Formats: sequence, C-alpha cells, structure tokens
Amino acid sequence: MNTSARQPVPPASAPSPIIAILAGGTSSEREVSLRSGEACAAALAKHFPVEHIIIDRNALPAALSPARHVVFSTLHGTFGEDGGMQRLLEEAGIHYAGCDAASSAFTMDKTRTKRAAAARGVRTIAGLTFSARHNKPSATQIIAQLGPDLVLKPNAEGSSVGLRIIENRAQLETALDAARDGDWLVERRIHGRELAVGVLNGRAMGIVEIRPKSGIYDYESKYTAGKTDYLAPAPFDDATAAVIRRNAEVAFEACGCRDFARIDFFFTPENEILLIEINTLPGMTATSLLPKSAACAGLDFENLLREMVAPALARHAAAP
Repeated sequence: MNTSARQPVPPASAPSPIIAILAGGTSSEREVSLRSGEACAAALAKHFPVEHIIIDRNALPAALSPARHVVFSTLHGTFGEDGGMQRLLEEAGIHYAGCDAASSAFTMDKTRTKRAAAARGVRTIAGLTFSARHNKPSATQIIAQLGPDLVLKPNAEGSSVGLRIIENRAQLETALDAARDGDWLVERRIHGRELAVGVLNGRAMGIVEIRPKSGIYDYESKYTAGKTDYLAPAPFDDATAAVIRRNAEVAFEACGCRDFARIDFFFTPENEILLIEINTLPGMTATSLLPKSAACAGLDFENLLREMVAPALARHAAAP
C-alpha cells in the first residue's frame, strides 16, 4: 500500500485573453482607423491571440466577452476618442487599453483640455469657443480679441478635420458663415515649431517635430506620403527637451489620462511651449507620430504595442 502523501494538483492556469482590435468606425477618420487597426493587429499577433474586428456602427460588437477579451481600440474621431465605445465597454465589464470613458470625452473637448492643463501651469493658445447655432461671434468681435491671423476648427474633432486657416477679415467672415452647426474653437495662429510627444504610463517619450511642406499640418499633410517631414528626435537641447516632456506629463495627468496618449504643442520663436491638444487614440501605423516618439525612447513598434496593452492585461488579470 502506498502511504506517501498525494501531491496537490495545481489549478490550471487561465488561458491568455484574446486581444480584440477594434478598427474602422463611423467617423470621418474611418480610413485612418482601418490602417491603424491592420498595423496593430499584425504586430500584436506576434505575441498574443488576436481578433481583428471592423466596426461599422456605433455599438458594442456582440462577440466580445469580459472573460475572454481585452480590447485594443484604434477607433479615431467620434465614437472612438470621445469615450463612446469606452463607455459601452465599461458597462459590459470589458477591460480595454487606453484612457477611460471620462478622460476620453474630456480630452475630445479641446477647450476643456486647455483649461485643465492651464490650471496646472501648462501654457495654452489664446482662443474662444462658440456654438454655431446659439452664440456665434462676429468677425469684428473675434479680431478685436485675437487679431486677424487665426485658426478655426471644430472643438471636438481630431486629425485636423474641418481646420481652416484665417488670414484676414474676409476669410473669417466666410468661415463663420460656413460654420452652421456644432461647437467651434477659434485660436490665434501660432507661427512656430509643431511638436508631438507620446506619453506611456505617465512618462513622456521622445519629442517629434512636424514640418509640413505646405506650412499647414492639415488632413492632407498628415495622411499623404511625402507631404510632411518629421524630425525624431526634434533638435532641442537637453534642458528644453526636459521642460517639453514635463509639460506633456502634466497635461496627461491634469486630464485624467491613463496608459497612453499623444500630446501636441507649439514651440514659439520666443521659446514658449503652448499646448494644442491631447489625442487619446492617435494614429497607430508604424510611421505614425506616437510610434515615432516611442522610437526616440528605444521602443520599436512591436514592443510599444506590448507596453500599451500591458496595463489592460493587468487589469483583466486582477479582476475578480
């Protein structure tokens, strides 16, 4: 008779969750999102089980399971960056990478973002916000406050959608007349160096300088090959670079961001660092700005994505 003690059998480890990559969506940035989704799916599939899900309506995919999936969204624009999909994921108990619904909605509003960052000492661009239907100012009122050299853009869109460069009163009057609906932001136009800084888990990465050949970093300059030059890392002395990165970290924290985001600035000839906006779900092809920022910090595209999804995997593992 065998009297030796029977060794307990360790419980089977839970299977690794599937990374569900959401792409497409219904916003004006659908095509960019599809490219981001393809790039991220290919990179993450080298390390995790992956499902690539194309979103065609503003609804939660029925196949998603809180037990089986962790979501990595590449939805840009409305129902992506604005917290719409994030809110549905939270209601369903599904863990996901990136900023939560509240901070996503907050940072989609450029004016609220600027106010929160300014309260923490981050300088912002002078501007004013108005409703095209209810309190549209006159050209005279805007020029008296901000001057005639301006930028007009929707207050809650990404990728420079709807951006207009204004150089004189006639152009401003035409642009105001064309703005028939929604909330708009008009800002003093800054003639300086445009910068992007990726923030990963609260720490700023490299600084990327954006030099559009047209002089305007609009939708065409962002997404047409050869239209823009990028300097990564941007040429700054160590002290100035440290201040820019610190501003990015402060803005990230001030707006309640988590996991990752991209923070955009202007650097003026007077050495002012001025916040433009925070993008919580930025473009994610291998040549996009956030990956360029990460490359400056020694992270290639695959390892960047592993770092971006790691906190969500940890939250999934810790869930009861």
